[in-house]
Amino acid sequence: MNGTHWGLRASTTTRLAPKEIHEIGKTQLAELQARMEPLLQKLGYTKGTVGARMKALGEDPRYQFPENDEGRREIIKLMEDKIAYMRAQMPRAFRRVVPAKLEIRRLPAAEEAGAPNAYGGAGSIDGSIPGKVWVNLSSTSRHNRFSVPDLVFHEGIPGHVWQGEYSNRLPLIRSLLAFNAYSEGWALYAQQLADELGAYDDDPVGRLGYLQGISFRCCRLVVDTGIHAMGWSRDKALQWFHEANGSGLAELAPEIDRYCSWPGQACGYKMGHSEINRQRDRAKAALGGKYDLRDFDQAVVDGGNVPLDVLALNVDRYIAGARGA
Repeated sequence: MNGTHWGLRASTTTRLAPKEIHEIGKTQLAELQARMEPLLQKLGYTKGTVGARMKALGEDPRYQFPENDEGRREIIKLMEDKIAYMRAQMPRAFRRVVPAKLEIRRLPAAEEAGAPNAYGGAGSIDGSIPGKVWVNLSSTSRHNRFSVPDLVFHEGIPGHVWQGEYSNRLPLIRSLLAFNAYSEGWALYAQQLADELGAYDDDPVGRLGYLQGISFRCCRLVVDTGIHAMGWSRDKALQWFHEANGSGLAELAPEIDRYCSWPGQACGYKMGHSEINRQRDRAKAALGGKYDLRDFDQAVVDGGNVPLDVLALNVDRYIAGARGA
């Protein structure tokens, strides 16, 4: 097994070949963009590729933040407001809710140049230190009003901070385990949960931001495998991603550099997300009227951070228990 295949297997906890994952990315991207098409049409964006139109939407002054400290404060305030909304929805999606103490902080300036738009995680196991979402505010142009909600749902609640608190309640060795496909797959599933729990019911532009965020991870499947298994250059990867998803070049350049230096890691996100949904569909089919979203989500987070084949076993146990209830 060469390094590319090993990195892909380690980061996705699957045995799929690079070519298979490459094609999954393209197929799922097309499916998501088909959902984006009518939303863009209704907003008057009717011409060009979906990626080109999303780029134009991101450049619309209505969705930009001022390039100053006031704009930075607006970004953090919007994140805090969205977290407050989502926190109130959690009893609809889980049997047992956690406190999920959370602070939103600006990244230190020394870290911003090479950092993503944001990252987050749970606090200390004893609860004395709250979870954090660190947001990159080197330039407010890294963010817009329709992408910020999706970003903070991924990093905060019900994403990394939320799931991390369930892990913190497990025995120590299990709280320390980390599998990229599960943790990042969960955070993408959290973005989906936010949509399902009404975050964008009156916000079609926000829903476009959510769909673009999921599409971003489909593009990662294509680009990561393109670089490491199909001979793509850095420039080809950068331009393809930019044109396919409408993401800004300034945002994408450090992303592409990360993929170049870390084979397979970027593929864990969408592969994990797809597997969680596959398991959810399996539970729905098996349980019929006994299926309950709260029980499924609880089974996934209570099972801890695991490889995807172990996730399937955890869902097996959930299905068996629900059938016997």
